[in-house]
Amino acid sequence: MPLDTSDFPEEVQVAFFVFNMLSDVWEGMSGSYMGKNWADAEFIFKTHQIDNPQQVLYFAKMYERILMNYRAEEADRKRKADERKSKAGGGKNYTHNVRG
Repeated sequence: MPLDTSDFPEEVQVAFFVFNMLSDVWEGMSGSYMGKNWADAEFIFKTHQIDNPQQVLYFAKMYERILMNYRAEEADRKRKADERKSKAGGGKNYTHNVRG
């Protein structure tokens, strides 16, 4: 059974809350996910009167690292599957007989 947010300690629940409020950063050319924009974190801490921002930030950054590693592994797995597909004859070879 998957974990629910309420299964975690309060600081971790607050870290999930803060993490989800931050905007995502995407690389423009490749469309790769680059992580969260942490510029607004201090504003969120002050607005929601978070008592222990250092600890919450630690858990939020840990969660980001886990998420980034997972997304990188998924992208790598997809890239390797595409490579195997193309090597296995998935692509067509065209030849043209042109005399000139």
